[in-house]
Amino acid sequence: MKKLKVITVLFLITFTACSEDSTEVEEREENAAVLGSWKLTEQMADPGDGSGTFQPIKSEKILVFNSNGVVESKNGSLCSPYSDEMLGSGTFSSADSLIYTMCSNPNIAQISFRIEGEMLRLDYASNEGFSQKYSLVKQ
Repeated sequence: MKKLKVITVLFLITFTACSEDSTEVEEREENAAVLGSWKLTEQMADPGDGSGTFQPIKSEKILVFNSNGVVESKNGSLCSPYSDEMLGSGTFSSADSLIYTMCSNPNIAQISFRIEGEMLRLDYASNEGFSQKYSLVKQ
């Protein structure tokens, strides 16, 4: 009987130690949707009455979402459009749908994001409403 208890305890320890935390698995799956390089293609600046629409823009700005939770901005700063501060990287959380920029302006210290179809949409804190859409760069 004692031998059976020892085997059971060892069995439980082995499988508990080897299993992944379900939160880690969920976050990795959520991150998978946003991972990759995204090019800025559309922008909306609402005048404050809800009538704003996305307009195509020419831009070379690319956001790269890495599997380690780092987001990098190529050909532009994470702090624009609200600041001239040049900041090329920050972190992101798919679970919170937020990019953490560490920009000094509180309106862009955190930027919310979401996937809409094949587009990545960033929504900035703004009284009038300011958003950008990015298309996935095909590798």
